[in-house]
Amino acid sequence: MYEPSAPAEQLTLFGLSPEDLDGDVEVWPENWPAFRMFNAMSTQWRTGACGATGLDYTAISNVAELIGIKKKQLREIFPDLQVMEAEALFVMSEQKE
Repeated sequence: MYEPSAPAEQLTLFGLSPEDLDGDVEVWPENWPAFRMFNAMSTQWRTGACGATGLDYTAISNVAELIGIKKKQLREIFPDLQVMEAEALFVMSEQKE
């Protein structure tokens, strides 16, 4: 979603080729609600002079309601959402270098 392909030399360190990364990525059923939420929040990034700083948490409840995620389920997936947010911020910061 936010990560470019790794250079071929890095892939070979793991015995992979660029063709190995082509295609769909499977999302396990237990992670699907968190993925849906993260994907739906894709336009809700707070930004500053240096780029994205995190998701706009004030939009989470409204977005969850729009995609049919109940408050109880949102409480359960929020930690997963934060993990994806942190990883996306890390990847975006690497792209600036």
